[in-house]
Parts: sequence; structure tokens; C-alpha cells
Amino acid sequence: MFNIVLVTPQIPNNTGAIGRLCVNTASTLHLVKPLGFDIGEKALRRAGMDYWHKLDLQVWESLDDFLEAHPNRERFFLATTKTDRPYFDIQFRQGDYLIFGSETSGLPAKMLESFGEQTLTIPMAKEGRSLNLAISTGIILYEAIKQNFDAYKELM
Repeated sequence: MFNIVLVTPQIPNNTGAIGRLCVNTASTLHLVKPLGFDIGEKALRRAGMDYWHKLDLQVWESLDDFLEAHPNRERFFLATTKTDRPYFDIQFRQGDYLIFGSETSGLPAKMLESFGEQTLTIPMAKEGRSLNLAISTGIILYEAIKQNFDAYKELM
């Protein structure tokens, strides 16, 4: 239904939890290397539990490879703390790409500049710096599902 793209994720437990989220929402998970772990790593399997083999997973050797394979980028949405546009102002459609950066450094600045009109954020109190990657992914993905729930119900 949707595409979740993790650019250089660093924490296997987050990726495992997001993999489980993708299985339960019929979403494809795209992992863009370099990864901060081996996708066969025990912590990743534990977080994804018995869901990992059911996951629609695509692994990309680099961000350039991912971008080259997706020349139509108008439905890319980049999650970042470096914008004021809240995720709930976006009108999501089935097949959209929800793109998240690494837990330690976010998305590359050059990418954020290239897709400036397609950035979104999760509003947070001033005291907060950021949210956990798996939580952020779930918040935005379920907003997209909410907006497209009639189509999503067919998958249940």
C-alpha cells in the first residue's frame, strides 16, 4: 500500500519494528545502504520476530541507486525535524514513498534541499529533540492509512 524508505538506518531494533509495521500494513520496506548492522543480525530478527520472512523488502546499495530506480519522485515525502510542515497537512495516496533518515543524522542535507517542498515533520514540544525512528514511522504511516482507509480495508 505504501513504501517506507529507511536511509542508512543504524539501530537493528528500530528496523525490525518497522519491518513488522510494514508486514501489518501491507507496506514495502526499502533499506538504503550503508546499514549500521547486518540484516541477519539477531537483534533485528528478534524485533521483527516471525514477521521478517513475510516482509516485502528491497535493499538498495546506495541512495543514488534508489533514486535512479525511481525517476518519478513527486510522491516522495521526507520526514525531518528541519521543516515546519506537519505530516497531517499532506494528502497521502496509495503507493507514496515515506522516507526517513538514520537515527543519528537524519536525511542528507542535499536530499532535503532537493525535495524541500516534500518535507514533513511531526510536531513536538520545544523540549524534545526527536522521536524514535520506529515511532515516527508509525505515526506518519498510520496517517497515510487513515486518509486511504477505504482502499486499506480491502487488505484486512
